[in-house]
Amino acid sequence: MNYVRSVLPLDFQSVPPDERPKTRAELIKEELADAIARGAIAPGVALDEVGLARRFGVSRTPIREAIRQLEAIGFAEARPRRGAVVAHFTQDRLNEMFAVMAELEALCSHWSALSMPAAEKAALRSLHEDCGAMAQSGQLDGYMELNFAFHEAIYRGSQNSYLAELTLGVRQRLAPFRRAQFLGFDRLKLSVIEHGRVVEAIERGDGPGAAEEMRRHLRIVRESVDEVKR
Repeated sequence: MNYVRSVLPLDFQSVPPDERPKTRAELIKEELADAIARGAIAPGVALDEVGLARRFGVSRTPIREAIRQLEAIGFAEARPRRGAVVAHFTQDRLNEMFAVMAELEALCSHWSALSMPAAEKAALRSLHEDCGAMAQSGQLDGYMELNFAFHEAIYRGSQNSYLAELTLGVRQRLAPFRRAQFLGFDRLKLSVIEHGRVVEAIERGDGPGAAEEMRRHLRIVRESVDEVKR
């Protein structure tokens, strides 16, 4: 089985002690999900536990957990007594998922523009500037981490915990595709520009404007995913 070569570190020595390190299963799940999103592992390919354990140099226990996590986000499908296979994402399915994501994030942006406290708006601006610095220096991993924090700040800023929880759940299902977009041409810097328009609308209290800028951003993300997979 020709799985994508492991590129993620499977030791946690460099992780700051005040941050919870990801488990081996989580790291393996992320790498497999990213490979599926890029098309490096094709739909229908069997996720063979023995082969994956050998590939990652681990026992079958974290492999089973990683596959279970892939099933939970819809990236793998369990087959009775035959193991799991990579799920097939049609263009229509991805369009539907991104359409829902765009509307949820647009609603969060709209309500954040109307309800986010001044201190949170200042923190959002700071996150945006930090994202810009990461993009300028080409630090992909750092940017992706801050990018997640940026969007999550907007979810919380809506002042509606149920909406924030729902939006975060959908985002987690699409996270591998959203990471894959950054393999496209100059997406880091362009993403910062798109974020900036959302921030400006939120800062001036323009709910409809913030919603439309977020929708535009997610449409571009969706298009970028297709470009990466070509």
